[in-house]
Amino acid sequence: MTQLLRTWSSQPDQEDGMTEEHDWIWNEMIGAVHWPEMATARVLDVGCNQGGFLRKLYDRTPFAEGVGVDLAQEAVAMAEARKGTRPLRYVAANRLAEAGTGFDVALSHEVIYLVGDLKDHATQMAEVLAPGAAYHAVTCCHSDNPLWASWRPMIQEFSNLPVPDHSVADISGAFREAGFDVSIGRFLADAFIPMAWSSAYFPTELDRLETYARWKLMFKFTWPG
Repeated sequence: MTQLLRTWSSQPDQEDGMTEEHDWIWNEMIGAVHWPEMATARVLDVGCNQGGFLRKLYDRTPFAEGVGVDLAQEAVAMAEARKGTRPLRYVAANRLAEAGTGFDVALSHEVIYLVGDLKDHATQMAEVLAPGAAYHAVTCCHSDNPLWASWRPMIQEFSNLPVPDHSVADISGAFREAGFDVSIGRFLADAFIPMAWSSAYFPTELDRLETYARWKLMFKFTWPG
């Protein structure tokens, strides 16, 4: 079982900058997901970090309850402190069921690639989703991405978790074996990609465009119940 962490990253600016860095992607996610009836929906954010996604989602489309779960205890404490009066709850836990069960929709952004045991992750997700609910997992960190070979050691330098080497087939196969209906989309294929800052992850602007448009994927795992 993965132990709780004080922080996910050994470099504080990595965690502190995630909300601003990922904001445009969260907007795209909100537009891409097929949401349930939000007035009564219970939403699970897996790997919630400092809680920014659920805050953004609630402010745009209010829902009944949102729960964020993460291994990083300091990030969870920040998320709790920032939630205001929104119906949100943040939990530091290494088992998803500690966040509750019966969720109508679940999401993660650049989290699933850090899961060491994908089969266990799929089993846990089956335990917490309501019948017919879907888990949407977005990542471009997988071994089919041509840049992954250079990214993986870069991420491992600051990650307090081991960085696995999962392929798209590894991820989808684990959820199929657990009984999920699996589908995959090229998440940002039609999006305009911001080019406002340079990044060591992308040698050229065309690398950035190609990676986001072709290799940033949204997995949709639907639990039939």
